[in-house]
Amino acid sequence: MSLLFTPNKLGPHQLDNRIIVAPMCQYSAQDGIPTSWHTMHYGQLALSGAALVIIEATAVEPRGRISYKDLGLWSEEHGRALKQLISDIKQHTNAKIGIQLAHAGRKASTSLPWEGGKSLAPDDENGWQKVAPSSIAFGQYHQPQALTIDEIEKIKNAFVEAAKRAESAGIDVIEIHGAHGYLLHEFLSPLSNHRTDQYGGDFNNRSRLLIDVFTAVKKAVSDKMCVGVRISATDWVEGGWDLESSIALTQHLEDLGCHYIHVSSGGLSDKQAIKLGPNYQVPFAQAIYNETQLPVIAVGLITEPEQAEAILLTEQADFIALGRGILYDPRWPWHAAEKLKQTIKVAPQYLRCAPHGSKDFFK
Repeated sequence: MSLLFTPNKLGPHQLDNRIIVAPMCQYSAQDGIPTSWHTMHYGQLALSGAALVIIEATAVEPRGRISYKDLGLWSEEHGRALKQLISDIKQHTNAKIGIQLAHAGRKASTSLPWEGGKSLAPDDENGWQKVAPSSIAFGQYHQPQALTIDEIEKIKNAFVEAAKRAESAGIDVIEIHGAHGYLLHEFLSPLSNHRTDQYGGDFNNRSRLLIDVFTAVKKAVSDKMCVGVRISATDWVEGGWDLESSIALTQHLEDLGCHYIHVSSGGLSDKQAIKLGPNYQVPFAQAIYNETQLPVIAVGLITEPEQAEAILLTEQADFIALGRGILYDPRWPWHAAEKLKQTIKVAPQYLRCAPHGSKDFFK
């Protein structure tokens, strides 16, 4: 039996296999509200055979969006729209649906990627004032304003309220976004956090906001909700957030009842020196896997079924998350099952398309 197609627990949920669709921004919302694009996009991914589909980074307040077209969950209107999207999808699939709650911090207020993705100033069309732990810009982006203690408390509450709306909408998994140079990661890294109050300085202070957000969200939702965290294991910059800190943070989250850790890297500094290649982030996942009992999700240029299977067989991670690879091939889990000689559950409307001579391929 392939490990990739073996059921496994993630928090309170039993997943049919170890394949997860990673959150990937679509920049196609209208004032934070999902559109027909999201119904089509997440509908096809939920029919892919992956056991869990995590909806893209969803802002907990308007200024927490990366672009003006990002999804949001800061009002009851947004909650109702998400509930309709989830209802439409779950009519036709058994896949679990997650959502990544996020705040873009100093990397907010940009144009769309296919329009250049440039930083927008507060007085630009579709722009607004960025906020951050400290008034330190990301590369050549516009200067952010340092958050006050009162503003930090409001952001914590925004995460909590968004989490409640997500649960009411029928979401199964909440992922708190502490990676890729966005706000919670900005607080973690000494490169972007120069505060001298209780949110800056040593490891415990820099970790405080993420820990507080996680604790508050976990308390606000029911025991039926899986709550995990995505981190960047390293900034890929000397003197930045590193693997040792990520292990310590993961162990602390484990003690607090976190259900999983999703291990990515980078995104905080324009000086990062990433060595790209197949499995380039998997060693970080493995290092964390070796030091925690938390389920570990590995991601990053994992494109081949045999590659994913090997990561699980060699005990480098518990689950495999696919990003660009499943955008390119939305039937990746089907093709993986065929290569690894496994069966996979599909919608009954698709049963007749099994490869010739493979009548037992689908179930």
